[in-house]
Amino acid sequence: MRSGKIEKIWNILGSVPDPEIPVISVVELGVIRNVEYIENEYIISVTPTYSGCPAVKTFQDDIKTQLKKNDIDNFKIDIVYKPAWTTDWMTKETKQKLKKYGIAPPEKIIECPQCNSKKIELISEFGATACKSMHKCTECLEPFEHFKCI
Repeated sequence: MRSGKIEKIWNILGSVPDPEIPVISVVELGVIRNVEYIENEYIISVTPTYSGCPAVKTFQDDIKTQLKKNDIDNFKIDIVYKPAWTTDWMTKETKQKLKKYGIAPPEKIIECPQCNSKKIELISEFGATACKSMHKCTECLEPFEHFKCI
């Protein structure tokens, strides 16, 4: 159970958008693993989506900016690689937001986010980022990205 100031920190973090998919927050993405208060400092544990993720620096900068904007200066951001991030940490609500935004959520059976067809073809293993692939729906002919199951 979260209480007091830690709950406030979680709420602030929930307002920090993912730098690559702005319709979800870093909390919704699942990269914020924990918030603790130890020796007069908030420790925010962040697990990148993968070890070479270029968005990590942006995560850190955006988190720092939001916390300072809310008069919280006594914090440290720890990058944690174990356990490795997984798309299983995304909620159903987060996956729905991705779909509404036009990105097929991380599911084993890929559906077109425009028309829900399962008749799709792979265009490229990589989309705009390494965690997404490019597809095309053979029914509505729309191209779209799929957030890979990791």
